[in-house]
Amino acid sequence: MPESKVRKKAADKKTVKRKAHENVKRKRNVSVLADRGWVPYVFVPLGLLGVVWLVVFYIAGNDLALMSALGNWNFLIGLGLIAASFFVATLWK
Repeated sequence: MPESKVRKKAADKKTVKRKAHENVKRKRNVSVLADRGWVPYVFVPLGLLGVVWLVVFYIAGNDLALMSALGNWNFLIGLGLIAASFFVATLWK
C-alpha cells in the first residue's frame, strides 16, 4: 500500500475520533442546560405562597403585626410571588 494512503487512513481515524469526542462533549453540555426538573418544585410553591399570603392578608391582616405594618404592600408581595411563579414556569420544557 502506498505511503500516502496509510497517512490518509491514519488522519481519517484521528478525525473520526476527534469528531466523536466533540459530539459526546456537546451532548454532555446540552444535557446540563436542558435539565429543568427543578422548575415545578419551585413554581408551584411560589404560586401557592403568593395565594396564601393574600388570603391571610384578607382574613387576618389587621390582627397580624407584620401585615398590619405593611399595609397595602401586602398586595405587591402576594402578586409578586404569583408573578415570579409564572416567570419560573416559562422555564419548564
